[in-house]
Amino acid sequence: MAKIVDNVLVLVDGTEQSITAAQYAILLAKSTGARLTALYVVNTRALTDLVKARIFLQAEQDEYQLDLQADAERYLGHVRELAEKAGVEVETVKSSGTVHLEVRSEIAKRKIDLLVLGELGGVRSRRDEFYDEAERALRTAPCAVLVVKDEDRVWGLFEGSP
Repeated sequence: MAKIVDNVLVLVDGTEQSITAAQYAILLAKSTGARLTALYVVNTRALTDLVKARIFLQAEQDEYQLDLQADAERYLGHVRELAEKAGVEVETVKSSGTVHLEVRSEIAKRKIDLLVLGELGGVRSRRDEFYDEAERALRTAPCAVLVVKDEDRVWGLFEGSP
């Protein structure tokens, strides 16, 4: 019988929820022997929208994008440390673009069986739902999607794992 999950992708965006999802994905990869990839997407679409709306000047966009690139490195480094602590190999990928499109691209490129996301925030309006990239990734992913909840339980499982 074939394994149910061979390749897992976890979306990391710097939120506590995404770090919880990364911890869960690490534990899942450890228990199933699946390959794990952590993806951080620098959302250049949002930056472009801020310039178009004249909230940012072009120079501010460039500076902010550099900050986001540094954030991506920091959070992916943190996920690498968590995986090392659990004895799991993780490939980290940083990309730029529209988040849900980059997620779909990585799923296709890496033949991902399972996308792991952190708990989604409450949607206050249809407009918020349209612009929530994690929500769009959930809805458009061509593979199974796991939304991780219960941060305290996941933290306890992760800290208790040998």
